[in-house]
Amino acid sequence: MIAIGALALVVLIIAYLLFGQPGGATYKLEFAEADQLVRGDQVQVGGVPVGSVTNIELTHDFKALVTIHVESSLVPLHHGTVAQVRVPSLTTVANRYIQLTLGPNNYPAYPSGAHLPASATREVTDLDELFNTLNPKTRKGLQGFIQGTAEQYVGQSKSLGTSTEYFPPALSALTHFFSELSDEQPVLTSFLVESAKAVTTIGARQESLADLIENQNKAFHAIGLNQTDLAKALKELPGTLEQGNKTFAGVPATFAALGTFVKESRPTTKPLTTLIERLRPLLTTATPVVRNLSEVFSRPGPDNDLTDFVEALPALVKRLTTAGPVTVTALKETVPITAVFGPYAPDLVSTVRTFGAAAGYYDADGHYVHLNGVFPDFTLGEDGTLRPASSSQAALEGLKTGQLRRCPGAATQPASDGSSPFVDGELLDCDPTELP
Repeated sequence: MIAIGALALVVLIIAYLLFGQPGGATYKLEFAEADQLVRGDQVQVGGVPVGSVTNIELTHDFKALVTIHVESSLVPLHHGTVAQVRVPSLTTVANRYIQLTLGPNNYPAYPSGAHLPASATREVTDLDELFNTLNPKTRKGLQGFIQGTAEQYVGQSKSLGTSTEYFPPALSALTHFFSELSDEQPVLTSFLVESAKAVTTIGARQESLADLIENQNKAFHAIGLNQTDLAKALKELPGTLEQGNKTFAGVPATFAALGTFVKESRPTTKPLTTLIERLRPLLTTATPVVRNLSEVFSRPGPDNDLTDFVEALPALVKRLTTAGPVTVTALKETVPITAVFGPYAPDLVSTVRTFGAAAGYYDADGHYVHLNGVFPDFTLGEDGTLRPASSSQAALEGLKTGQLRRCPGAATQPASDGSSPFVDGELLDCDPTELP
């Protein structure tokens, strides 16, 4: 039991240290007015939240006493710290926070719960106070300017962002420009004098200038109606100019090569003229051929040219695709029937060949053949040597008689897979050894 009580005491102490005493310190700030602050608004240093507003009270002299809590990483605050109410945007009427500008660390520190004087606080400046300093006519003109600016940049936010990126370099270039003007005072004075003369001359032609401005207004109005197309054209313009520069850069070389080509072509001008004159009859003759060839590819009417044939090919392919499996199945089913004729193929071929010989060459006396006698003078001996032989011996050597039980396919060379001669599993009454 004692151990359990000790453990519970340790847990309570840890919970008290973690949750009972939050880190940081509390300070009271005195403002002339609360400026729409509410409990829970942030306290920031350098744009980073470091605390919050915990309470707002009204003092006896009708000032706002704001209590803030600051995180432990920034406490204690030192003399010279300034607190100001800030407005990050105009999205809500109660969007406020307190901005702290910390005092130097070598100044005396404020203890927790200290009351910072009114001299250490600054009030917020609303835009309404700025606008209230303007008369009604000025405010109306400003409203029109803001509205017109908004209409001008509708759908152009991306382009405006790109333009903003080039704004600092433009200011730097403008500063350099004015610096150059300062160094060239006589030139600037002469420019101003001549500009005054030009303005005087323009003023003498006020009516013409008024017409010019009116026409310009009409032109700018027409451009405004086609703002989308203009923006698209301006977007494509850099690439077009770049491609044009590349094209124009290659023009001199092209003209130089063209001049060389013309110069080298001059000797061939006369033969070329002769070739064209001789080519004209060929073209005249070939014109009907080309016309007929054109009609082969395209002729008025259905199913009468190659174009119609090509258009019919998909339907033909579809039909063949449908009929193909049926044909393959039919061929597979006929294999058991036609397989029996396979071994007899050489004999069938011999029969056809003999029949063809019977229907061979003939004349008024009947069929005839060309014969060429062969009379070998030597025979091959057993030891691989040639020996003289008589004509009758050489002609009859190697012939066999009495082969009356020859198997199908024996008339050809034996197949490597043993399929010939065909004995049908020794069911046929034939002798596979009887070979020609």
